[in-house]
Amino acid sequence: MKLAVVGATGLVGQEILKVIEERNFPFDELYLVASAKSVGQTMTFKGKEYTVKGIEEVCKLVPDIAIFSAGGGTSLEWAPKFAEAGSIVIDNSSAWRMDPRQKSWL
Repeated sequence: MKLAVVGATGLVGQEILKVIEERNFPFDELYLVASAKSVGQTMTFKGKEYTVKGIEEVCKLVPDIAIFSAGGGTSLEWAPKFAEAGSIVIDNSSAWRMDPRQKSWL
């Protein structure tokens, strides 16, 4: 399974990665996604080095699951694109929290 964490370099993204590690969540490929200023940096997860990727690149890779923790603006723009590509989207932002009409496509 291909898993993407959008906002991986932020505080919430790092906590999500901790939970994934603690729960031993299964995945074959992990995409760590962040803003342009972080693209190309490396992060270590479970003893392996990962290169931070841009969101457009990862959307084209169609992860099976995309977990968003990058803020409402990013979620509003990109979560629909990931869902339309075929990813299951889990959004931790406030983008649709109070608007059930917007959740129907997720």
